[in-house]
Amino acid sequence: MSVSPHIFTNVINLYLPEPEASLLNGIIFGVPLKTSKIFYNELRSVGLLHLVVLSGSNIAILADFVALLTLRFGRYISTMITILTIIIFVIFVGPQAPIVRAAVMAVLTLTAVVFGRETLALYSLFLSGLIIGIFWPHWIKTLSFQLSFGATLGLILFVNKLRARPVKNKGNNPLKNIFNYITDELSTTISAQIFTAPLIFIYFKQISLISPIANIAVAWTVVPLMIFGFLSSILGKIYYPLGIIPAWISYGILKYFVIIVHLLSKVPGGFMQF
Repeated sequence: MSVSPHIFTNVINLYLPEPEASLLNGIIFGVPLKTSKIFYNELRSVGLLHLVVLSGSNIAILADFVALLTLRFGRYISTMITILTIIIFVIFVGPQAPIVRAAVMAVLTLTAVVFGRETLALYSLFLSGLIIGIFWPHWIKTLSFQLSFGATLGLILFVNKLRARPVKNKGNNPLKNIFNYITDELSTTISAQIFTAPLIFIYFKQISLISPIANIAVAWTVVPLMIFGFLSSILGKIYYPLGIIPAWISYGILKYFVIIVHLLSKVPGGFMQF
């Protein structure tokens, strides 16, 4: 039995103004954006709309983060914790088609990617596609499934190769750490978009050239927003003042997100519609 997300989205709406409230509810619960059409179009033009809809990308990010965070406990314990986290997340937000599909893919493939098992990850990805095709054949035709499948395939095929290049002078050099972060996020973004960009063009006849930069700029915000957003919604539901501090933290991160979207959406030639 799932918990209705509206119980918690209403709490977030009490804490945050728009468009920050809609962004946070979209990132955590996949609730349709209730913000202005202008801001919606800005998100679309910078290629960040996938982060605030229930497309499955957030569960992939969450699974990747939990797996990396728990890797020190060993492969098997880390895998079990990651799978348990995914199951809890699905129960919390509700077993809707895109999130269940993404959960199946994440359980079977993303943990394999984290541990560098590229062959196993490929087998698992196509096995998940086969399972979905058998039990939920109508999902295969949906754009969200095709985008998630394409993004995961790109990550499996390319991201480990790009990340595997040796890093020289690794240490506490802040500039070097920033450079490593940018190259790491760029490799992830490009890998995920190799197969998704053609799909977006086919369906919508549009291309966001600024998308790699936008994703690098805001990718780090997703996990802390999910953590502090969950805390503010759950604690706030128990007792309103308990959720104020995590809501403030979420607001600061969301404000940065909004500013980035506004700035990059105004870059000339960053978005092309055909």
